[in-house]
Amino acid sequence: MSRATAEIIKEYGPFEGSSRVNGVSYDGRNVWLATGDKLNAVDPDSGKMLRSIDVASHAGTAFDGRHLYQIAESRIQKIDPETGRVLATIAAPSAGGDSGLAWAEGTLWVGEYRARKIHQIDPETGAILRTIESNRFVTGVTWVEGQLWHATWEGDESELRQIDPQSGKVLQQVAMPAGVGVSGLESDGGGRFFCGGGGSGKLRIVRRPKSRGRAAAKSP
Repeated sequence: MSRATAEIIKEYGPFEGSSRVNGVSYDGRNVWLATGDKLNAVDPDSGKMLRSIDVASHAGTAFDGRHLYQIAESRIQKIDPETGRVLATIAAPSAGGDSGLAWAEGTLWVGEYRARKIHQIDPETGAILRTIESNRFVTGVTWVEGQLWHATWEGDESELRQIDPQSGKVLQQVAMPAGVGVSGLESDGGGRFFCGGGGSGKLRIVRRPKSRGRAAAKSP
C-alpha cells in the first residue's frame, strides 16, 4: 500500500453567503459546491463563483454528464443544472446517514458515513446493487480512470483513499495536512481532486497521485 502527503495545488473560499461545503461535483467546466440551501458553480481555475441554484444540499453531489444529483436529508434529487428544476427524487440508501455521491458506469455510488460503507445504487429506483465496506468513515466518493477513491474524516485527521472496488482493500492513502478535513470529493477525470472543506467553507484542489491499479466500476 502506498502512503503519501496531499499536494494542495489551490485553495478557494470561503465563498460569500456560504459557511460550509457539504458536497462537491464537476461538470467538465465548473465545480459545484453543496452549501446547505444552495448549489454554487465555481470556476476551478479562478475560484470565482459563477451562479447558484436554490436547492437543499446537505451532503454529496454528482453529475452524470447532463444532470446533477444531490443528497437532501434522506433523499437524492435529480436536478436540471440549467433551470434548477428537480426532475426526480429517490430515497437515499441510509435514510439520512449518507455522505459522498458519485456517478460511474450508469449508476450512483453513495457513501454511508458512520457505517463506513459505499453503496452502488440504481439511479432510477434507489435499489442497492452492491455494498463495499471501508474501515474508515466515508465523507466523499469519486471514480477516476477505473479507480474508486473515497475521503475520510475522523477527529483532526482526513485522508483520500483508493480502495479495491471488490474487496474494499486500501491501495493508496493520501494524508491531508493536520486540521484540514475533506467533506466532499470529486475528480476532474485527470490529475486533480476537488475537495470540500466542511465548516471551513473552502474548496481545495489536490494533485492525484500516480495510478496504483485499475478496476472497472461495473455492476455485479
